Formats: sequence, structure tokens, C-alpha cells
Amino acid sequence: MMITNKFNTDGLTAAQVLAARKKYGQNVSLYKKTNRYTLAMIRIIKEPMMILLFIASSIYFLSGKLADGFFLASAIVLIAAISSYQNARSRNALEQLKNFTRPKCKVIRNGNSVEIKTEEIVIGDSLLVEEGILIAADGIICHSNDFSVNESILTGESMAVSKDKATDDNAIYQGTTVVGGLAIATVTAIGSETKLGKIGKSLEAIKEEKTPLEIQISNFVKKMALAGAVVFFIVWGINYFHTFNVFDSLLKALTLAMSILPEEIPIAFTTFMAIGAWRMMKEGIIVKQMKTVETLGSATVICIDKTGTITQNKMSLAKIFSLKSEKITDLEGSISEEEKKLITLSMWASEPIPFDPMEIAIHEAYSKVIEKDQRPDFKLVHEYPLSGKPPMMTHVFENKSGTKIIAAKGGAEALMKLSLLTSDNKTIILKAIQELSQEGYRVLAVGETHNTTSNYPKTQQEFKFEFIGLLAFYDPPKKNIKLVLQHFYRAGINVKIITGDNSLTTSSIAQQIGFKGYEKSISGDELMKLTNKELKKCVRDTTLFTRMFPEAKLKIINALKSNKEIVAMTGDGVNDGPALKAAHIGIAMGKKGTEIAKQAASLILVNDDLSKMVHAIAMGRKIYANIKKSIQFIISIHIPIILTVFIPLVLGWRYPNILSPIHIIFLELIMGPTCSIVYENEPMEKNTMAQEPRPFTSTFFNWKELSTSIIQGLMITIGTLFTYQYCICNGYNEQYTRTMVFIVLVTANIFLTLMNRSFYYSIFTTLLYKNNLVPLMISITIFITGILLYIKPFAKFFAFESLSIPLLCMAIGVGFLSVIWYELVKLWKRNFKEFKA
Repeated sequence: MMITNKFNTDGLTAAQVLAARKKYGQNVSLYKKTNRYTLAMIRIIKEPMMILLFIASSIYFLSGKLADGFFLASAIVLIAAISSYQNARSRNALEQLKNFTRPKCKVIRNGNSVEIKTEEIVIGDSLLVEEGILIAADGIICHSNDFSVNESILTGESMAVSKDKATDDNAIYQGTTVVGGLAIATVTAIGSETKLGKIGKSLEAIKEEKTPLEIQISNFVKKMALAGAVVFFIVWGINYFHTFNVFDSLLKALTLAMSILPEEIPIAFTTFMAIGAWRMMKEGIIVKQMKTVETLGSATVICIDKTGTITQNKMSLAKIFSLKSEKITDLEGSISEEEKKLITLSMWASEPIPFDPMEIAIHEAYSKVIEKDQRPDFKLVHEYPLSGKPPMMTHVFENKSGTKIIAAKGGAEALMKLSLLTSDNKTIILKAIQELSQEGYRVLAVGETHNTTSNYPKTQQEFKFEFIGLLAFYDPPKKNIKLVLQHFYRAGINVKIITGDNSLTTSSIAQQIGFKGYEKSISGDELMKLTNKELKKCVRDTTLFTRMFPEAKLKIINALKSNKEIVAMTGDGVNDGPALKAAHIGIAMGKKGTEIAKQAASLILVNDDLSKMVHAIAMGRKIYANIKKSIQFIISIHIPIILTVFIPLVLGWRYPNILSPIHIIFLELIMGPTCSIVYENEPMEKNTMAQEPRPFTSTFFNWKELSTSIIQGLMITIGTLFTYQYCICNGYNEQYTRTMVFIVLVTANIFLTLMNRSFYYSIFTTLLYKNNLVPLMISITIFITGILLYIKPFAKFFAFESLSIPLLCMAIGVGFLSVIWYELVKLWKRNFKEFKA
């Protein structure tokens, strides 16, 4: 991004940049970190399932069953490989997110201002910092305009500090934030050599706290592990009492403990969240915190600003109103000297390097209508930054002969208050404002004052201005915004506009885009006077909030939260920081957003496109729904495994050791990839965005969902135990019985995978969902099961018998029937009951 340079420095040349980088390195803080592969190995070794597998394989080796021991040892390697792959996917996704969220900065090089990545700064660079920027390196100020900075990260002092090249402390420091004005500093330290780097704080790391859902899942797994440990000792004691065989008793107890542990759940959760965030990043949505993915599907209200969110942020100066002529003029026609003066003063009230779209439009208009450009002759000598309610700004320019220009622009109410106006003047101005606002124009007032001394008042509000006129800007609505609003409304999400603009302009634009509730609005000053009770009612019933300032925005967000709403909010300015942080989902704009807004937000829209927020909410709902499907699948399939191992053992049936650790591990290897790979890849169901936002509760499953999984698991258990007893009644040996029970479990696993792709739509509908991993995983499962049954060495190792076609069909049929019954429940939901997620 190139910006015209108007400062007295050319910065470094390309050759000097390369030389400095070679000598001093990149602007990256390097800290001693634990090797991530070592951490991954430690994490895998500490997993309860791995510990149980290691114990079981050791027992096999000690008891002389070398083949079984080697099989479990290889299972340890295979499970470690799968876990490592899943963790690597999650880690790589998070690394890419980390790279995207690193801030950029502006430097002057080769006479131009260019935007670069912060790590590309070198010693000697001319760093350009302005309001809202997070400073990326240490440096010495060589030029500044009314510059102030917040250094609380280093000093703990929250008050802003004013600085220029003449002050005792004329340095800027990495990690601090610019509160106001603009400065150019020569970079003196980068990376670990900065003041912040030496303290040992790294601003690059995205610290991920555990989300409420992650804590719930972690607690659930811990409880299951504890239950497994208790059952392990009970079963070991019972078996040892009956057989007095230590190793055999241990293996039977370990089999049950392994069947209880749902170790796939944490892996599935991490994979879903990280890969989900990575998929969003590919769509131009950067999620900075994993908890945001969790919250997205629950959003009930989205608060949006007008400029750049609803509108294109492509300002054009369309009309002007001069108080002297008392008429509104279209810029396309000829303009008088008074109107030229109005445009000229508005240019002097703008930044010399315009970044704001309105100021760019003003500079463009000045270039078109003024024949002799005076900008090179004057220098900015004093600046009053944007402040007040509504805000305004004042600039003081001076030329070599000492001629001064003091110009101000801002909210019409602000300048009218500071100007000497008759009641007739006020009536004429208000009429012009109303006429322009009703047409959807954004209105700015322009004023001037005179001051011959160099002693300027502390605040711009102490000046007495001459009211010159009004500027009317047109910022057309985005083409897709009407459709975006319809998507939000359809998804049960209320939309509220919170803007600093006046009510007439905002209402006009709101009406054009089909915004609900454009007729009624409230201003920031009116809002601040409300009692808590009135405020809660107001934020519930009102959708248009105008002339808002930071305190009012924050008050709206907190009031919505106290109404139990889950609030998303868009913002881009420095003053939006508190409200963005307070919202459940703070959304910063990637292009027009300041670094402070991006730091405060939990989500960044790369291209400032609000339609991406619809996509983000849909993705949040999809990820949450797919995690639920995955965990419900795990619960449903674990129940029959646990009970098929436990019941014959405790009740003393003929073949009490029907499944051993090697069978459990095989089933675990089928289930793990199914729940964390297949379900993560599931597409969004077609009714997802037609549902109301899901309640944001402290419990992951409600009883209805949990009971569905338990009943599904119990039905599969009935199928396996029915098959078990059928085999015994017909005099089949242990190998035949084991094989039949195992086939029922594998078949139920396959059909449950298909069945739980939707708890509403039919299996015939979900078979059409595009997910190439489903047929792949099912094919691999069937192929490996076939090998275990019909290739002699494998069948012998697993203690299976090759089944005849009728017996095989019977086992498959029982597995199928133990799952397919749920289709009747879905049919009932679709036809007799309104589905609620």
C-alpha cells in the first residue's frame, strides 16, 4: 500500500534495508521454548489409554504371549501416530492463524510510506505511527503532530503521555499504543533488544485459555477415567478371588478399563475447533480465540456501525452549504468564492496525509476546484485531535511569512455550540442539515477562527469559531447488505446499528437497506440519562442508536448482556476497544480497523465484509453441531463395548472373556478416526441457519440429547447380548460367539456413523451429503474386518472363526436393526413435531 510522502525524510533505501537486516536480524523476539515434539511426546505418554496399553502389552510379554504383546505395542505406535497427526493438524491451523493476526506497520522507505509486516522492520527505519497503532519497535521521535502514547504495558501508568522530539523522553517503545496524533521515529531497537523484549514479554503469542466447553469435556473424561480406575480394581479383585491368577485377572480388568475410557473426545474437540478456525481463515475470517468458535452459534444480537460496515466507506463530497449564501449547492455545477473558501477550510481542517475516506474526498475536491494549490506553502504547527460529543478536530497551519490558518471540522452540533450565531442563522443551518440528512448524506460542519499569538488554548472548545458551512458526503450502501440483513433475521439474530452519525442520515440509509426498526432511534446523550431499568428496556426495543460515543456504546453492550443476550459487535476505531472487549464476540475490520480494535476483538473480518459474519455464524453452528454428533457417537458406541465386556464377566456367563484388549483396541482404532476426521468434515445441514440461536448454557448436552445417545448405546448392547445368547443356545464355541458379537459391534459402528450424521433428516438424505471421508472410512473398516475374519493367521491371532454366509448376514442384520430403529424417531420429528436444535 503506497501513500504519498509529505514529510522531511526519505527513509532507508532498499539496499540499506537489506544491509541492516543482515547485520541486526528481523524484528522478532526469540525466547527459549520447550521443543514442541518433546511436549507432544510427553502429552501422548501421559494419556490414560496409552498407560493402560503399555501395562497390558507388558503383561502379555511377561506371561509369554509375545504375539499379543507385539500387537499392543504396535497399537501404541499407531495410536501415537494418529494423535500426533491430529495434534499437528490443530497446531498447524493455529500457527497459520497466529501469522494472520500479526499486526502490520508503516515505514518510510525510498521517499514513500509503505505498509510492511512488523517483523520486516530494521534498525534505522523511519517508523510512521498514528492514532490506534500498536508500536512495533523502539525508536527516537524525529517528527510529531500532537502525539500522545499509552505506555501502561511498560510503566503500569494508564494515562496517556504526550511526546515530541523536544521532550526529555523522546522515545517510543514496542508494545505501547498511540492514543492521538502522529509521529515519525527512527528505529533504534528491534526484537529481543527492545525494552519490552528485555523484560521478556512476547506480544506475538496468542494465548489460548480453556473454553467452557473444553473444561466440561475435560471434566467428563476425568470422571470416566476415575470410574475406569474404580471398576478396574473391583473387577481385578473379583477375578483374582475366583482364579488366583494375577496376570489373567489383570488383563480382564484392563479390558474393561480400556472400554470405559473415551480418550477420543479431547482429540476430537481440539481437531474440530482448530480446523474449524482454519477453515474460517480461508474464508477471510480470522478467529483469535478458540472460545469464539464456541460462542458464534449462540449469537442473538449483532451490533454494527454504519460507515464501512453497512456503507462502502467510499465517501464522495456531493453537496455543500454555505451559510453566507444560505443555499445548498451540487458540486457538479459552478461554485462561488464563498463555497471555494468552505472547501479550502475543510481541507486545512483535515490531516496533511489523508487516511480517512472523508478527508481523502475533501482533498480531492480541493484539487479539483482550487486553481493554486497552497498546501506546499503551509506547515502544520498545532493540532487538536478528534474529541468532544459529537467529535470535532482543529488544525493550525502557518507559512514562512507567519500567516496562520486555523480551521475546524466536525459534528454540526459541536461547531454550532462554539460559533457566534443568531437564532435565524441556527434555523437556516438546522433546516439545511435536515434536508441533507433526509437524503442520506453524512453532514460535517466547517468553521474557522483567528489567533495571532503562539499561545494556543488547551482545548479546541475554548476557541470562538465563525461558522462557514456544511459538507454533505454520500457513502452508498454496500450492494450485498440487504441480503446480509435478511440472513441475520432468518437465523433469529437481531441487528442493531450503533453509529456516531446523526439520526436522520442513519435512518435514511437504514430504510434503503430494509433494516427493521429504522423509524425509531435514540442518541448517546439521551441514552446516558436512562435508569438501569429503562436502559434494559430501551436496548431490547430500539435498533437504531445514533450520535454514540465510547461510554454509550459500552453501556449498550453491557445492557444487552444483562438482558441475557449473546452479543456480537463490529468496530474499527480506538474508541471501540472497550465495547469490542466487553462483547461476547468482538469483530474488528481487517482493512479499516485500527490495531487497537484488532487487539481488543476476538474475530477479524479480513475484507471488511459483513456477509462473512453470516458465514462465521453458520460455521460456528456447524462446528458445534458436528462436535455434538461426534461426542454423541462416541458415547453411543462406548456403552455396548463397556456392557458387552462387563455383563458376561460379572454375571459369570459361559464365555466371560468374550473380548480382550486386542479387540477393544481394534474397535478404538475404528472409532477414533470416525469421530474426529469424518464428523469434522461433515457439511452444514440445510436447516442450520433457519433455526434460532442455540442457548448459551454451561452444560454441553441437555438431558434429551444425552438420553438419545444412551438409548442408542443400550439398543446396540441388546443386539450384542442377544447375539451372544443366541450363539450359546445353539451350542457355538467361544470363537464363533466372539466373532458374531464382534461383527454386530462393527456393523453397528458403521450404521451409527451414517445414522448420526443428522438427528433430524433421514439416512437417505444424509447419504447425499458431500463428505468423501465417509465412504473411505467405511470401506477401510469393512476391508480390515474381512481380513481379520477370512485370512487364517489374523483370524487365529484374534481368536475368530470364519463365519458362514447365513451367520454373517445374521450378525450384520442384528447390528443394522440395533441402529436403524432411530429412523422412526426422525420420521416422527419431521412429521409430528417442530424440530428444535
